Amino acid sequence: MTQTGNVSFGHRQVTPDEKTRLVQDVFAKVAVRYDAMNDIMSLGAHRLFKRMAVDMTGLAKGDTVLDLAGGTGDMTALLRPVVGDEGRVILADLNTEMMQVGRNRLLDDGIADISFCRVRAEALPFADSTCDAVTISFGLRNFTSKETALADICRVLKPGGALVVLEFSHPDGPLLNNLYRSFQSLWPSFGKTIVGDAEPYRYLVESIEKHPRPEGLALMFEDAGFIEVRHHALAGGVAAIHRGVKP
Repeated sequence: MTQTGNVSFGHRQVTPDEKTRLVQDVFAKVAVRYDAMNDIMSLGAHRLFKRMAVDMTGLAKGDTVLDLAGGTGDMTALLRPVVGDEGRVILADLNTEMMQVGRNRLLDDGIADISFCRVRAEALPFADSTCDAVTISFGLRNFTSKETALADICRVLKPGGALVVLEFSHPDGPLLNNLYRSFQSLWPSFGKTIVGDAEPYRYLVESIEKHPRPEGLALMFEDAGFIEVRHHALAGGVAAIHRGVKP
């Protein structure tokens, strides 16, 4: 399915092709220091959140899992022991710079049996009913068309397979929300200091603001064909884990 009409890139409206290119540019710039910035932006909590997301996949030894927008390989490293040597983990991402960082890191950690695939989330190059689970960690909000991507993810999942999405969300209550927004306002400065460029982190802050609230994302899951859709707020709603099952 081809996306028509403009889409949001942060606070800007751009064409779908332009958004894909701009997001590529963002992650090419931050790839090398991406995980260091994640530690700063989440105060290290993203590592715990990712373990919680993996626990919610329902995966077992011998299963196949697609780590979509897997980037630098954090989730892949957690998924590998869950499916075991007889299972398969596919790290898929559109950005080659992020995947190269992930490949190098996984090899340094002694994890060599990972499949790597450069993909568009909206047009996955996998057969129907291929995967026992799909994970996305802090990547869904960057997709050019979330609706198209969710539908294609549902297609490649086996019946009973789960999609588990860990993503930034919207804090509950005005006090926490205001505190979080104040903290977010520092991210571009951190990015300038650590990565050498503030602009990617201005976009990332805006992308979180534009991302659907959990209830809206749940409806998108259902529209894509998922059942048993639910979400779990983390850290007062700063992030959330969303889960849906293919019928």
